[in-house]
Amino acid sequence: MPENHACLSVSRYPKELSGGMRQRVGLARALVVDPDILLMDEPFSALEVLTAETLRTDLLDLWFEGCTPLKSILIVTHNIEEAVRKCDRILVFSSNPGRAVAGITVDLPQPRDRLDPAFRAVIEDIYRRMTTRTPKAPVQEGLFAGMGMAMVLPRVSTAILAGLTEALAGSAYAGKADLPALAAELQYEADELFPIAEVLQLLRFAELEGGDLLLLPAAQAFVEADVDGRKHLFRQQLLTHVPLATYIRHALETGGEAALSAQRVRDQLETLMSETFAQQTLRSVVQWGRYAEAFDYDEKVDRFSLEDVV
Repeated sequence: MPENHACLSVSRYPKELSGGMRQRVGLARALVVDPDILLMDEPFSALEVLTAETLRTDLLDLWFEGCTPLKSILIVTHNIEEAVRKCDRILVFSSNPGRAVAGITVDLPQPRDRLDPAFRAVIEDIYRRMTTRTPKAPVQEGLFAGMGMAMVLPRVSTAILAGLTEALAGSAYAGKADLPALAAELQYEADELFPIAEVLQLLRFAELEGGDLLLLPAAQAFVEADVDGRKHLFRQQLLTHVPLATYIRHALETGGEAALSAQRVRDQLETLMSETFAQQTLRSVVQWGRYAEAFDYDEKVDRFSLEDVV
């Protein structure tokens, strides 16, 4: 090895390495012990696009050239295209509770071409499986099956919701989009696009089924409304279809209090879900409720109120 490379290798602390260099070091440390199986949890998600693609290619080259004694690689990823490119078998998991809902065998020869119709067909199949609802018993009008205060709310801003709704309502999609194509065009990963689509579905602004996202009439009215009209429509959908928002508004209207402690709501949520999910859910409903002017929240005193709302 040239002297300057040797000097570089001993003159940097781990904290001084870039994300790509750290990931290369981590991969080298895992492989140097000649393991039979390599376990990888979102190994490239935190890297910029070019670095991630280079490392994916390097790993595949090591695997297919037989440079390691590896017998198997197990990878956890939200990147559907990455899974189809690398894997011979894919397990699709549901959330809350997490369980395997589908197993897919990928018989395509390596190396795999992203533009190959067979490759795209596997991606379409995975999106379809991930967005197909399982039959459930009838539920109260206005709620999804199994939902209530225990539902973990994704962290999706109203600005992102409005932006995607406007894009879908435009001439390019005319109210309906194929999720894989939408993800590719907007450069979203599955774990970025699905929460947005799920919230639109939750609010009855869209329907998510069979790999397609279809806008509903409420969303079309939202797109065509002015600023105040949008807030009114969002408030209506929020208080009708999100039980936590309904609970907060009802407690403020009927509880005989000038304000409602957010800690009280947080404690209730933590009896239904983990502390992390409770914090995430409360932050989401606060942001949505403020935008809709359904209720207010004061960070300084950690309380909800109906001050200055309709």
